[in-house]
Amino acid sequence: MNAQTADTPVKAELRDGVLVVTIDNPPVNALGVDVRRGLSAAIERADDDSSVQAVLIVGAGRNFIGGADIREFGKLPMPPALPDVCNRIEACAKPVVAAIHGAALGGGLEVALAAHYRLAVAGAKLGLPEVTLGLLPGAGGTQRAPRLIGAAAALDLILSGRHIGAEEARQLGLVDRVGASGDALADGIAHVHELLAARAPVRRTRDAAGLADRRASRAAIEAAREQTAKKSRGLFSPLKIVDAVQAALELPFDDGLRHERQLFLQCIDSPQRAGLVHAFFAEREVLKAPETRTAKPRAIASVGVIGGGTMGAGIAVAALDAGLPVTMIERDDASLARGRAHVEKVYDAQIVKGRMTPEAKAAVMNRWTGSTSYDAIAHVDVAIEAVFEDLDVKKAVFAELDRVCKPGAVLATNTSYLDIDAIAASVARPADVIGLHFFSPANLMKLLEVVVPAKVSADVVATAFDFAKKLRKVPVRAGVCDGFIGNRVLAVYRTAADHMMEDGASPYQIDRAVREFGFPMGPFQVIDLAGGDIGWAARKRRAATRDPAARYVQIADRLCERGWFGQKTGRGFYLYADGARSGTPDPEVEAIVEAERERAGVAPREFTDDEIIRRYMAAMINEGANVVHEGIALRPLDVDVAFLYGYGFPRHRGGPMKYADSVGLAKVLADIREFAKEDPRFWRPSPLLVDLVERGADFASLNHAA
Repeated sequence: MNAQTADTPVKAELRDGVLVVTIDNPPVNALGVDVRRGLSAAIERADDDSSVQAVLIVGAGRNFIGGADIREFGKLPMPPALPDVCNRIEACAKPVVAAIHGAALGGGLEVALAAHYRLAVAGAKLGLPEVTLGLLPGAGGTQRAPRLIGAAAALDLILSGRHIGAEEARQLGLVDRVGASGDALADGIAHVHELLAARAPVRRTRDAAGLADRRASRAAIEAAREQTAKKSRGLFSPLKIVDAVQAALELPFDDGLRHERQLFLQCIDSPQRAGLVHAFFAEREVLKAPETRTAKPRAIASVGVIGGGTMGAGIAVAALDAGLPVTMIERDDASLARGRAHVEKVYDAQIVKGRMTPEAKAAVMNRWTGSTSYDAIAHVDVAIEAVFEDLDVKKAVFAELDRVCKPGAVLATNTSYLDIDAIAASVARPADVIGLHFFSPANLMKLLEVVVPAKVSADVVATAFDFAKKLRKVPVRAGVCDGFIGNRVLAVYRTAADHMMEDGASPYQIDRAVREFGFPMGPFQVIDLAGGDIGWAARKRRAATRDPAARYVQIADRLCERGWFGQKTGRGFYLYADGARSGTPDPEVEAIVEAERERAGVAPREFTDDEIIRRYMAAMINEGANVVHEGIALRPLDVDVAFLYGYGFPRHRGGPMKYADSVGLAKVLADIREFAKEDPRFWRPSPLLVDLVERGADFASLNHAA
């Protein structure tokens, strides 16, 4: 028998003929090297010990096995490799049962698939989410899952990366039963004894018949290949997943495993994997703002929202969806009725899609109240203004909040650009004032910029991060400046796009190149979606302070002067016939562009798609570096997360700063200096970028410097 020390993460105990193998590796029972060794040793013991009749694998704590050990990411794996562990489990001569509670994800589910029988209890989460890290299941998941549940169901599970519950897993055939008591250990032991009493044989997943209908399996694989080519355009691992499942159909099991491993290693070597892993870690690191480490958040049990327009209604829905009661304030009854209608419209759409019942909507709306009197929010824990983007208007709202809100209430502004220090200075309690910059539609967009003015209390910042967690948002800490992190950088790379448009690239070529890079939309499509009038108002607001010597492209102004604000008016840079959501190129816009070139004295030239992206990304990276250099963003990764969640930056590239590292900062700086020969005022290299290149460092080196 194998001796065990008290601190081993895998404990094996013989109970009435059953070797109970318990994985105890907090916090999620990740598959680190010691867990892999412990599992292999336990199976060896089971085969060698005649008193062992069967094996039960369970997890201690809250999970079965949460997946790979993220501390081993990027390091050379130490033996035994997980595929070898899974093969050893499956080869065991005695029945092996996996009893699943909590998370059985990635390699955790692959361990369960290698067992001979599987049981899950209510609340279990099963999934193979490797695709979200640019990988595929590399320990037999693409070979065993299709044999167990068929090609179509396996491809859906692996390509989506989604988590499924115990009952859905039973219906698919991923597990054999759902435990009756909800206690994985008790249910698992009972199941093992049932199997022993019935003299149930060792039943290896490699021999399962889920792919027996070869015609249906082949059709499912080809359908998945076609859909994946469209949906996952430009992504590396999804089509490799389809290839791996095809190998499960066409090759003997051991050959299929070898092919899966080759494809897995190709994914490991892909730059996309590095970008996706960076995104994974950045999302966790971004939560570690200085204030969240030192201050305790205030309690939030109720929310006030001032303004019932698109943004205010979206914020209200986000809070309602988090289970919080919401009081909406509007200036008159008609505006309040429209605000309520905006909220109800979101839930009505959910009902139409079958995602919500009318009864559930009614229950949510019971938590919504509205008033035309600020006194109605005297009790709320956080008040969020979402009114017109005008400093005087917002100061007037804050005067009312200062008057009615209880001591200790958080007073938040949803401004996209304005000076929050000036807003805070206008009230008697600046320590309670913070920026909560939601992105539209606020109930769907995950990014929440937490904008930190000079006099805010640390516990208010911690409260904002805690509030973001309640709303299931990703918070990014930002300093006060015009546009904070995201919109400040956006203004610069959108200006670069305007310059290219005036210099000879059509808006449609620019949009196409940006989409091909991986963004869901190009910059001019985004303007049409958001409404061209919003940017027009901001440009007019800044006109008095704009550097008269700086280049200013007027094409967008010409469209706005005609009332062409985008989708909401039926035309902008694109034409939107009959309320269409996707536009078509507009010859009249191209004529306006040509006329503006002539007015500005620009001789148009051709741009390649590569040059468009080099300029677009250089502008984004350079201003991102300025934002970090000035302390508006804590670290480069904060810029990355803002762009991943607020601006559609392609996740597999990791964010603009990670992308810059992958290209090489010296190359980016060389591009900027080349572009500066045409326009030295616009293309000023960031001091941080210059410093990093001179030191041979990269943005990643700054990511733990907060």
